Order: sequence, then C-alpha cells, then structure tokens
Amino acid sequence: MDTRRILIVEDDDRISRFLEKGLADAGYRATSCGDAECAQRRLAADPYDLLVLDLMLPGMTGIELCRTIRGQGRDIPILMLTARDSVQDRVAGLRTGGDDYLTKPFAFDELLARIEALLRRGALRDEAGNVLELDDLKLDLDAMQATRGGRTLNLTPKEFRLLELLLRNRGKVCTRATILENVWNLQDDPSTNVVDVYISHLRQKVDHAGGPLLIHTVRGFGYKAERP
Repeated sequence: MDTRRILIVEDDDRISRFLEKGLADAGYRATSCGDAECAQRRLAADPYDLLVLDLMLPGMTGIELCRTIRGQGRDIPILMLTARDSVQDRVAGLRTGGDDYLTKPFAFDELLARIEALLRRGALRDEAGNVLELDDLKLDLDAMQATRGGRTLNLTPKEFRLLELLLRNRGKVCTRATILENVWNLQDDPSTNVVDVYISHLRQKVDHAGGPLLIHTVRGFGYKAERP
C-alpha cells in the first residue's frame, strides 16, 4: 500500500467522498476538508505529500489558500480543481502556486494520472538534491559523509540512514513506526526501543558537535530535525 498522504479540500460532500474513496482504493491515505480553515489546521498538524484543492471554497477561496501555503514556504504539490475553464482562471491558479489544473467534470483516471505525475516530479526533485542541509549540518549522499560546522561526524550506516530520513522530512515529525519501517524495514513493534537508542546515539554525535540542537523529541509522537 502506498503510504503517501493526500489532503482533499472540496466543499461538495459528494465529490469529496468520491475522491476520498477512489484515492483510498488506489492505495493512498486520503483525508478531506470542506474549507480552507480546516485545511490549514490539517496541514499544520500532519505532513501531507499532495493537496487536491478546489478553487471555489466558502470563505477563503482556493486561490487565497494556495497563496497562503506558498507564502509559508510550503512546497507541497498542489493539484487545482475547478468548474471554470477560462485561460485567465488557469493562469491565475498556476501563478498563485498551483502545480497542475484539472477542470470539472473530470475522469478519475486522469486525476489519478496527474497525481502520480506530481508525486514523481516531487520525488525526482528530492533525489536531485545530493546534499541535505540544516543549519551547519550537512549530509552528502554521494560521499556518504556527514559534517557539522565543517567537522566530520563518524556515523554508522543505520545512523546515517536515520539522519537522512530526519533531514528529508525536516520540520516534520517522523513517528517511531515510520523510522522503523524506513531505516530497519520493520513493522511497528511497541516492545522495541531501538529507535530511541539510535536517536540517543545520533544526538551525541550531531548535537554535541556544537551549535544549536537540531534533533528534537515530539513527546508522544516521534522525532524531528529542525533549527530551534
């Protein structure tokens, strides 16, 4: 099952339910909101991989929400939905920060294809960055080398992979289950403390090298890498 998360922002309940079920059947984890305020709360609380955004929302419009999201520095892919098909509407949506545009009514297969293309594009953009950085911490994925303030950190392969996961999701919480699956290829096991042990080892090497603390515990949820 694809674990990527999609947030649907659509005020038409019928369309919203249709999209949520279709995306879930396609293997995605889909959540829906009926207005921009709900969407902002969801985006602040949870990491999402893609946003399906209807432009004609009550209150704050989809265009305004898109502008707000981009103004916050979020680079989440945004697929815009609208019943309007004029060139001016499409240009306005794309210039505001939308990545693609689909006119209602649409075939679900086309929506799915556009989502897949946007997610591929995002993955390629991530893979193109061979050096991950946070403050003075650098992770060179080609050289398999980590440095903090120009000083080399001696990391084990698992520590390196754990740090890579945290930096690829910097500012977002990585749950213990996510870390176990991505670093150890294990399902969530409440009886193991291997994640906590490795986080402790990683902190000793990364945060004790000087500078601000970069690896943080989010109590009850997991861990994240960010500058305080």
